[in-house]
Amino acid sequence: MSSILTGRAGVAPGSKKSPGSVSTKHWHKLDDGRLQCDVCPRACKLREGQQGLCFVRARAHHEIVLTTYGRSSGFCIDPIEKKPLNHFLPGTPVLSFGTAGCNLACKFCQNWDISKSREMHTLADAASPEALALMAEKLDCRSVAFTYNDPVIFLEYAIDVAIAATERGIKTVAVTAGYVCPAPRIEFFEHIDAANIDLKAFSEGFYRNICGGHLAPVLDTLLYLKHETNVWFEITTLLIPGENDSNTEITAMCQWIAQNLGTAVPLHFSAFHPDFKMMDKPSTPATTLTRARQIAMASGLQFVYTGNVHDPEGDTTWCPDCGSPVIKRDWYELQGWQLDASGACAHCGYRIPGHFDAAPGDWGARRQTVRLS
Repeated sequence: MSSILTGRAGVAPGSKKSPGSVSTKHWHKLDDGRLQCDVCPRACKLREGQQGLCFVRARAHHEIVLTTYGRSSGFCIDPIEKKPLNHFLPGTPVLSFGTAGCNLACKFCQNWDISKSREMHTLADAASPEALALMAEKLDCRSVAFTYNDPVIFLEYAIDVAIAATERGIKTVAVTAGYVCPAPRIEFFEHIDAANIDLKAFSEGFYRNICGGHLAPVLDTLLYLKHETNVWFEITTLLIPGENDSNTEITAMCQWIAQNLGTAVPLHFSAFHPDFKMMDKPSTPATTLTRARQIAMASGLQFVYTGNVHDPEGDTTWCPDCGSPVIKRDWYELQGWQLDASGACAHCGYRIPGHFDAAPGDWGARRQTVRLS
């Protein structure tokens, strides 16, 4: 833990809390006077003026507050496929934003300039939940995504944005590592329509030594989403050469997914590139992603994708029943659509799981920066 930086604590000045805003205090007082944060399994124990490892949750005035409420590292309109979500409103634009900080310490972090930021000036943009939802509506975004850094650490802000967005008919998307405690997990996902869960590996050693966390809480989040919510979710695993890309580990992970979450859960294998504190590893070969995809499909998974490489076959959604390509993709561009108005294969009538409109969106691969303030 470190000393708190000067900056706004709690709710940002000028922000108006929504009626359904977070009221639960996800912390408690210890016998020695410290306050324990109960948002994630890290359970940071703070004295006055200290921050947790995430950097954004801090003790101030005898309580633990979110210091980044209403502030963002930037807003962009992305294709929903970039989250990645391939079975949730394909082709539509999503207003994406994050804050700063993270509750894991991944040495390979691909967004380290945001998630590992310790500078408040990184949060250059600001918006109340209502203003953000209004902007998403004006820009014709079908959804708002909490991404770039993990939204569980700014759940108060994320939940208020989700409430404001829902009131305008806008869906909410969470891109998260799922490293969160049971009580805040329930509160957070109650307001989420779709999620991509970053399952970083399938070994405790990887989580402990490379991410500074544990595997079990992430698996618990996946089980919770599958069996206790209606949240549509997909899974992403970044394959790192020599770390989590063995046939044995990939097979064990895919078999666990099939047995515990079902064979219809979309799984994305993504290519690593050297970054942050893992510059000594080579980029992931495309052949590794193809191999992983073949293992996953042999394990019974029906929808397996490859990412960060040019692979139209691995980008495409294939009907598990007749084998036809029902959504053709090339990078983030939709190249073909063979679903009927109900989301079933136009060739054989097999219902493809997910959330689909009668026709796909046409946003394409564009990425548009937005300033809200």
